[in-house]
Amino acid sequence: MDTAAITALRSAAGRSLLATLPPYDEADAMRLSAELRRKHDPDLVAAALTQSRLRAATARRVGPLAGQLLWTPDAAQQATRHEVARWRAQRFAKVGVRRVLDLGAGAGSDALAFAAAGLEVLAVERDAVTAAVLTANAETAGAHRVEVLHASAEEVAADPGILAGCDAIYADPARRRDGRRILEPAGWSPSLGLVAELASRARAGAAKVGPGIDHAEIPPEAEAEWISHRGQVVECCLWWGALRRGAPRSATLLDAEPRTLVAHADPGPPLIAPPGQYLHEPDGAAIRAGLVAEVAAELGGWLLDPTIAYVCCDTDLSSPWTRRYVISQVLPFSVKGLRARLRELGVGRITIKKRGTALTPEQLRPQLRLDGPNETTVVLTRIAGRPFALLVTPA
Repeated sequence: MDTAAITALRSAAGRSLLATLPPYDEADAMRLSAELRRKHDPDLVAAALTQSRLRAATARRVGPLAGQLLWTPDAAQQATRHEVARWRAQRFAKVGVRRVLDLGAGAGSDALAFAAAGLEVLAVERDAVTAAVLTANAETAGAHRVEVLHASAEEVAADPGILAGCDAIYADPARRRDGRRILEPAGWSPSLGLVAELASRARAGAAKVGPGIDHAEIPPEAEAEWISHRGQVVECCLWWGALRRGAPRSATLLDAEPRTLVAHADPGPPLIAPPGQYLHEPDGAAIRAGLVAEVAAELGGWLLDPTIAYVCCDTDLSSPWTRRYVISQVLPFSVKGLRARLRELGVGRITIKKRGTALTPEQLRPQLRLDGPNETTVVLTRIAGRPFALLVTPA
């Protein structure tokens, strides 16, 4: 995809073709392409079908708006979920931010959320094709609040006039190059170091980073918040300045009503003890934020092993931060022993969950040779350093 393709898609013919395409179907793409090429320019058809595929791929995360926007493959892959972008934009608005400098704006999923929250946005994108896509999207859904600048973050940092015109910055650094994930924050574009420097020069700042970021890589002046949506940890957001809330680490569940768990005080090391009646599996955001001890304290529970993020308790309590199971049996782990017990129970279907073991469900399942009408969940884990299998039922 190049800028010429984006220009063609923005033409009257391009907009008309995009509007008439059926929902994307990979199995039908070749037939549809051949049919369209008899009526339209082949290059335009190829560009339109690429957009149809990318729109379909982003629809679940970005929502209905995805079908109105243009995308590049990289921008589609890194697009922020609509609910997360809206939540973050509202947080900017609540602290009185008026104009946001959006660095590495991509196709504009965050910039458009800022605009929808009533903020003015200067969206910066260094890649020419992505900047053309961003410009098209700003005109489509930017509510005349998004201005696009084709430049690098380094060029912006060197221009004090640009920074002076914005009271907050936001960055979603590109973390891929040539299809490969870049793990070191110094290699992101813009680098995390540059983002932190610019954030320190603004009244407020935030950055979207991968949820697997090493705690040691987080700038000391930033607060880190891990976000969970639909049961999946989707990102870590770093906050600076007026957007800080006084908790170095936190986790947030974006449900109908957002919930946040913070480390207000050190709860001390959690108790380590044998299994109880209930097993709780903490949400990944709490695990990534290092808040499993807080979850255990909230439940009055304990851990089975100091290195494993499973919480046990004997009290019939539920928590928005965990999935709860009733423990029926605890077995020292061996394939032979587990297979024999499952056969005794007539189990033919199992769900396998694991933490603290290298054995994968794909490796274990065929070794069990299951046959029976019943179903159960098997949890492979460690208890006090030794491998065990727990038979559990969702509660």
